Amino acid sequence: MVPSRWLADEMVGRLARYLRFVGLDTLYARGLSDEEILRRASEEGRILVTRDRALARRAPRAVLLTSPRLSEQWAQVRAAHPEVPFEVRFDRCTECNGLLRVEDPASAASWPEGVPRDRVANGLAIYRCEACGHLYWEGTHTARIRTQLAVWAGEARE
Repeated sequence: MVPSRWLADEMVGRLARYLRFVGLDTLYARGLSDEEILRRASEEGRILVTRDRALARRAPRAVLLTSPRLSEQWAQVRAAHPEVPFEVRFDRCTECNGLLRVEDPASAASWPEGVPRDRVANGLAIYRCEACGHLYWEGTHTARIRTQLAVWAGEARE
């Protein structure tokens, strides 16, 4: 079973986004003290992901990352938790970690800027973050992320 609750400290913000891309509930601990990070991780049953050795030692559950490179961080998370998925899912907002829901842009008062009308008419799903309102859809950015995850999974070449 995939551990579903994560907490990434300030040293691994890009990794937090990738954990969200694959649907994992991942808080990003920007501006929190070590004590606040440890308290939240413990109270909320989150796995701490950090490059801080001392902080990792104090956490009830932690993945200590030794590399500054995102690809190597991903590999270290997967080594510790091989059940972490490689598939992009539209479950979590990559900006705020809020839940995404399917949105019907045609029912909005005005068409959201940047949303491709022609692709929506052809069945493209649009998702909106319930917390911050950010919109998502399958596009070239998603394709690049899918390719990157496939490379990291050993299923494709860079």
